[in-house]
Formats: sequence, C-alpha cells, structure tokens
Amino acid sequence: MSEKQIKKMIANTFLDIADALETGSFGKKPVIGVAVAGTEHGMDNIYKGVEIAEKKGFKAVVIEGEDAHKQMEAMLESGEIQGAVTMHYPFPIGVSTVGRVVTPGMGKEMYLATTTGTSSTDRVEGMVKNAVYGIIAAKASGVACPTVGIANIDGARQTEIALKKLQANGYDIKFAESSRADGGVVMRGNDLLAATSDVMVMDPLTGNLMMKIFSAYTTGGNYESLGYGYGPGIGEGFDKVIMIISRASGAPVIAGAIEYATELIENKVLEVAKKEFEAAKAAGYEEILAEIRDSKKGAAEAPKKVSAPPKEVVTYEIHGIEVIDLEDAAASLWEKGMYAETGMGCTGPVILVSDANAEAARAILAEKGYIQ
Repeated sequence: MSEKQIKKMIANTFLDIADALETGSFGKKPVIGVAVAGTEHGMDNIYKGVEIAEKKGFKAVVIEGEDAHKQMEAMLESGEIQGAVTMHYPFPIGVSTVGRVVTPGMGKEMYLATTTGTSSTDRVEGMVKNAVYGIIAAKASGVACPTVGIANIDGARQTEIALKKLQANGYDIKFAESSRADGGVVMRGNDLLAATSDVMVMDPLTGNLMMKIFSAYTTGGNYESLGYGYGPGIGEGFDKVIMIISRASGAPVIAGAIEYATELIENKVLEVAKKEFEAAKAAGYEEILAEIRDSKKGAAEAPKKVSAPPKEVVTYEIHGIEVIDLEDAAASLWEKGMYAETGMGCTGPVILVSDANAEAARAILAEKGYIQ
C-alpha cells in the first residue's frame, strides 16, 4: 500500500469517527448506487458528481451498462447498496417523488411535493397525498415540524379543504402563511421563490417544471446545477429509497441527490413514512380521499369490476396512455385474460405487460382508443 493510500485511509477513518460522534451512530455510511443510462453530459459528469459527494463524506458507487436498473434493484435487494440514484424509474401509481431545491429569494431549502410519478389519477386526491409525502421527506431530512403550503394551481382550494379537514381530525400538519398581504395557505409565485413553506404541494407535472427551473435557471436550462434532484419515490408500502435525477442533471445535483438519499436512510425514512401514514389514517385520511373520489363520480354508473388474471413477470412498457385512462386501460386487458400492471415512466404513464403479450396488448388498447 502506497503512502498516499494510507493517508487517504486514515483520513476516511477520521471522517467516519467525526460523523459517528456527530450523529451518535457508529455504523458505516450508507452506500448509494448511481445507476446511469442516457445522461446528456457524459460519464465524466457522473463520476464528478460521485467525487463531490465523496469529498463531503458520503459513499456512492456507479452502476453502468444496459441492465443498470436490474443491477441496481439486485444490489438493493442484497443490501450491497442501501439507496439508489437513477435517471428514470417506473414507479407504480401511488408513488411519486419529492424534490428538494434551494430557492433564490432567501437561499432556503424547499421540498416540492411532487416532481415525478403519480400519486393518484385524480388530481386533488393526488395533491392531498403529495402533502403527506412532502412532510415525510422533510421530516426524514431533519426538518422536525415542516410547514406546508399549496401552490396556486388548479385544485389548490379543494386540496386545502381536504387537508384542513385532516388537520381538524387530529393530523399534525402545520400550514404556512403566504408572504403576500392577503396571506392564506395557497402560495403565490413569490412564495415559491422565497420558500415561504418548507413543503410546497402541487401536481407532479407542475413540480417537474418547477424542479427544472430551480435547478437550471442560472445555466440557460441545459445543465441542472443547483439543488438535490427530483427526490425519492414515496408512497404507502413502497420500501426502497430510489432517487430521481434527469438526463440534464449536472455533477452538483448528482452529488446533492446522493446527500439527500444518505440523510433519508440515516433518518430512517421508511419508518418515518409508516408513522405518518398511521397518523394520517387515524385522522380519517382514507375516508377523506374516498370522499374526493366519490365527489367526482356524480350520477355516473359504477364501472364494471374486473379481477386481474394470475400475476406474471411484466417487462414490456406501453406508452402514450392518458393518466386518467390508465386503470381502465389495464382493466380492458384483464378482461381479455392478459395480466397487466400500471406504472409511471420518465416520459409518462405506462402499461406493463409480458413480452409475449406485447403485440396483442397493443392491438387491444388501440382498438379501445387508448393508444394510436
């Protein structure tokens, strides 16, 4: 072993000791896998991001190759890595990602709930869920009592009513007050710039747009240089720490995503999530969500109930389906005896079927008008 290697080993040991004294934990830092495919800035950018993170005391490994996602999932299952950062991931419906940015107005961190994925095919139901997801991400990042604001977009008022009902029923949610003269929990553009609330609730398409603006407003848009990326997939029952970045994410954002993932794991994000869902359910969370769904049905006839065929491995993705039609599209395949699952890829909603059923499934969906 060279003198340089020995010095590096000693330095890393002292960093581990210092971290253990600060956190009270004498275990090793979690290892974060960075699964790369399709970056617009080349592999040097990925390695630079990992290098920046490692200089800050975090641990990461790069996962390359065409089957990077499969390798990543296998490494998560085996415990070789404890979390992952990747450029796209087909989260199931019900799971969406909470981004984390540093806002220009006050230089304050803010959690965008959410930025990719789909919490629900109903807009308002999804935003109510996103509020809980944002609280989970903020608490698991060390924000003890995060404040919540709702971006002034379509569905904001219905979301406010539902969340205040949840609060009245006993769920511990602290609402922010807009910095504008008329106040209120519905946040204006100024509030986004200043991070008036710790958690900013919105639909994922708006969140994705905000994430890109906050990450790349200093570079002209083609290089995301600021913040922590699009965040972890959060949803009830989802048991992995998988962080999303984009093809435009630069080295500083990759490093930020590794840091964000490490904090979540060290603060036991899955346990935080379990406790928050339990607390929300005790305050009527499921009943409130059901009320939102029922209010949209009106006098419409209840849809025909279709049971899924026996489960099988599904790896073929069918794109181009409207998110509001996703569940009905899957049910149309079930009616024909084909097993299918719904998911959310990096470009939008997907139906997942087996390779053997791919051609037939596409024909059925085209006949029904779900795809062209």
